Amino acid sequence: MSTSHVTTHVLDTGSGKPAAEVPVTLHVLDGESWVRIAGGATDADGRIKQLGPDRLPSGTYRLAFDTGKYYATTGTETFFPEVTLTFGVLESEAHYHVPLLLSPFAYSTYRGS
Repeated sequence: MSTSHVTTHVLDTGSGKPAAEVPVTLHVLDGESWVRIAGGATDADGRIKQLGPDRLPSGTYRLAFDTGKYYATTGTETFFPEVTLTFGVLESEAHYHVPLLLSPFAYSTYRGS
C-alpha cells in the first residue's frame, strides 16, 4: 500500500497523548476557491496515513482540523474550534508530513518527515 502524498498526525500536548478521531480535510486552492479533495479522521495513534492520492500536482493546499469536535468529545473547552494549515506542494517532492501539536489554547506545526 502506498502512502499518500500528504499525511498528518495530531498530538494533544495538553494530555501528552495522540489525538484520536480528529476529523481532517485536505483542500486545494483552485483559482480563488478551496476545493475539498480528501478527508478522514486520525486513528488511535493520532495519525492519518491515507489522506488523498499518492501524488499531487504543484500548488497550494490546506489541511483543516476539526479541533472543536475533538475537544467536545473530551469535555474540554478550546479557543480554536478549527485549525487550518496552508502549505505549498512541489510535484518533485515525494512526501509531505504536516503534524499538528495541539492544546486547548495553542497549537504549533512544522514540516515533518
